[in-house]
Amino acid sequence: MSSPVRQLQNRRLPPLPGAGPIRHNSASSETRYSSTPVPIRTESRYSGSKPKMHSGSVRSHLTSAMSYNSDISPDLVSQFLQENPEFLDNYVLNNVDETRVQEWSLRKTRSPRLPRQTWHLTNGDNREHFRDPQISQSKSRWTTTVQSNKWKVLHKLTKDFNLHTSRSEILTELSTCAKNCVNADGFNLYLTDEQKQLRYHTSYPTGRVRSSSFVGRTKTGMSLPDFVVLTRETIRLTELQQDPRYPKGLGVRTDNAQSVIVVPILDGKEGIMGVIEMFRYYGNIPFSSEDEEVAASLLVWADMFVEYVELYNSMAKQRKLNDFLLAVTKSIFQDIVSMDTVIMKIMNYAKKLGNADRASLFLLDSNTNELYARIFDTGKADEKVPQKEIRFPMDKGVAGFVATTGSILNIADAYNDSRFNRDVDQQTGYRTSSILCMPIYIRGSIIGVVQMVNKIDGNFNRADEESFETFAIYCGLALHHAKLYDKIRRSEQKFKVALDVLSYHSQGSEDEYAAVKSITIPMELPEIIDFDFSPWSVTNDHKPVYVLYMIKDIFEGTRGGENEKRYDINDIVRFTLTVRKNYRNVPYHNWAHAFSVAHAMFTVLKTAKHEFSPFESLALFVACLCHDLDHRGKTNAFMVKSASPLASIYSTSTMEHHHFNHTITILQNEGHNIFKHLSSEEYKHMLGDIRHCILATDLAIFFTNRARLQEIADRDEFVWDNREHRRLLMANCMTACDLCSMYKPWGVQLDLVYVIMEEFWQQGDEERSQGMTPMPMMDRQKQDELPHLEVGFLVGICLPCYELMGKILPETMPMANGAKDNLRRWKELAEQQKPENQPTGENTSKSQDKDEKVSDSSEKENNEKDKEETTCVTDSKDSEMGSTTENESETDSKTNLDKTLVGNKDYSETEKDLETEKTSSIS
Repeated sequence: MSSPVRQLQNRRLPPLPGAGPIRHNSASSETRYSSTPVPIRTESRYSGSKPKMHSGSVRSHLTSAMSYNSDISPDLVSQFLQENPEFLDNYVLNNVDETRVQEWSLRKTRSPRLPRQTWHLTNGDNREHFRDPQISQSKSRWTTTVQSNKWKVLHKLTKDFNLHTSRSEILTELSTCAKNCVNADGFNLYLTDEQKQLRYHTSYPTGRVRSSSFVGRTKTGMSLPDFVVLTRETIRLTELQQDPRYPKGLGVRTDNAQSVIVVPILDGKEGIMGVIEMFRYYGNIPFSSEDEEVAASLLVWADMFVEYVELYNSMAKQRKLNDFLLAVTKSIFQDIVSMDTVIMKIMNYAKKLGNADRASLFLLDSNTNELYARIFDTGKADEKVPQKEIRFPMDKGVAGFVATTGSILNIADAYNDSRFNRDVDQQTGYRTSSILCMPIYIRGSIIGVVQMVNKIDGNFNRADEESFETFAIYCGLALHHAKLYDKIRRSEQKFKVALDVLSYHSQGSEDEYAAVKSITIPMELPEIIDFDFSPWSVTNDHKPVYVLYMIKDIFEGTRGGENEKRYDINDIVRFTLTVRKNYRNVPYHNWAHAFSVAHAMFTVLKTAKHEFSPFESLALFVACLCHDLDHRGKTNAFMVKSASPLASIYSTSTMEHHHFNHTITILQNEGHNIFKHLSSEEYKHMLGDIRHCILATDLAIFFTNRARLQEIADRDEFVWDNREHRRLLMANCMTACDLCSMYKPWGVQLDLVYVIMEEFWQQGDEERSQGMTPMPMMDRQKQDELPHLEVGFLVGICLPCYELMGKILPETMPMANGAKDNLRRWKELAEQQKPENQPTGENTSKSQDKDEKVSDSSEKENNEKDKEETTCVTDSKDSEMGSTTENESETDSKTNLDKTLVGNKDYSETEKDLETEKTSSIS
């Protein structure tokens, strides 16, 4: 729609009386004249009479301050508008907003100030009698407009309620909305406090806020708000001054107030939040029952709005506290350097939480029952000064009272409280006013006290107590972790000192190093590449030389080029001597055993046509040399049953994990890293292979690995290019070499059996001393059952291992053949060791047939149920031996066994001479 001004220019309208020519200013600033002459413009004040309006209403647009053209007057404009109503319609439609139109409509329903006698008013009957029919007719339209405005106000208030952050703001906003909806001239808002005291809060039209103004306790016979608080009922008066029931009138003196509505603002718990007084001045229409209904219905929403705002504030406060505690947790727990650092952070965050000037933290010394502090808040940002430690008895002062009773103290005036200890102020030079003190708990015990001092903006309140109580929990956790950190840090330092001492005493000495270096490593030692060679014939001093010969030979295969050297002989010497020193002096699992296993692996690598990579070969040899480092002569099962610290560190393969970790420890010593010339990737794979090989020596793992490899071998699917296949074969080789004593010549094997059995018997003796029953193999009292035990061990573990290895590496079949020869000897001994009262004839024959069947079936078995079958074989032999030897004495059994064994040692002198000759050749 076009502008009414432009419409006026385009239409021919009758000229205003006395109008002259009109001048138009174009955009080009050129002057254009109409056909009518321009009048002479003179200024004059118009002070015509205007209808009197009530206070607070919008006055006429024509005021005495306005100036008019001498030829234009309000009368002429009125005449023009009356004669041209369409001009007025267009102007209003295009230039006046809806709000202004609604205001005109509301003002139209209210007459100008009228004499008081024009109304028939009565108090108490809630009825009014109007003489003006025009107002009665417009009453319905006014009600409709009020209802529409009310819902608009509620919608806006609901949408923006989160902008109002307090109860008083919400109630003030609602009071303003109610005042506008009932078209009141003003209102007074009163709020009740926790003691049910009425306080004057806000007034309109002055807009003053007096949150501290006090009206007094509510009681009858006083003011209107007092009465409403007492009765919780709405009061509407048409003549305030003529009602004797309320001599005080309004709660706050308001001049010219005639008609009043006083509405209680109730909450959902039958309580009252406040009272609102709405009034109209003299000469205006008194409040009607519909006004009362509108005001009451609008203020019913107060409870919902207040509840939602308080819930919103509570959630916002909790979210802020959570963010604060999260920041505290991150800052404290991510930067635990020392106890002092944690204390300083706690004090800083405590000040921020409670908006306090100072914060202090006292820890409890349970040994002396004293509280102490060594870090003090100076009041400067991020500055906490360690001073001389302050100590005082646990039962003294506010902090002492809290530490003793575990209660929370909130003191507004410290110097007027008898529990306050002024000694701290005297020592620090600071004056304490208000205090909030909180105990710090850990596991139900008080470990300290944290307190905030002198709140900046008043005294500490209940909200501060709740927030501080939550904060104290985090303080306890932080302090507890700080103490643990201090203990761990001290333990680490002690560990480093102990490790340094241990490393010094566990490394090969310089004298040993010089002695080995003085011996020339032979260029050839062909006799050691023999499965029948006895490593135990080499003297202890010459074993390192043999190791150097073998490991150097394997290292040569790792050369990347003709002139590339991938090892340092000095590192190898130191590494070998330290490995020797770290084997304990136990009967069997000692340095001699490690040397024999390494020799067995070297024999396999040099005789078999394998396709292990040079690095895998090196890993196999080093793993054999270190596979029993620091062995204590006890089995894994014993370590677990005796609750050894090693068993608590490693849940499976206890000793094997320890052997590998000890190997890494030796490699980390200065001058001991024999792999330092490898690349990082080669070094990583080397350690991984060594770990795999050492863990494979655990017989519990052996059964699983052998079953998988046996299945592959039976299907003739073994492929050297498959790394997984090679790793399974490496694991089987480790077990075969670890049991190398079982395929050595009979004389060597027989001597070694006594050695290993002595270690087992020592464990059995210790188990018996601890009230445990040892296994038959560990029981010294059943040593006459040794042949049967050896038969079961060879049949169940050794032979399957050697035969599987010989199937993939045929050149290693001497291992299986030697084991079979020893098995035959042990079976003969087992037959000879039967007691004299053993039944003969048919029973004896059946027993022999049973042994042969068990042996034959064990030799022919494949992979199925390896571990279970082996256990059954061993247990059956143990049971049979136990039944046949139960009544024999330990002395007689050992004597008979010794005689039998000596009778079978047909190698003695020749073997000893050969060993002496080999040792001399090395020298």
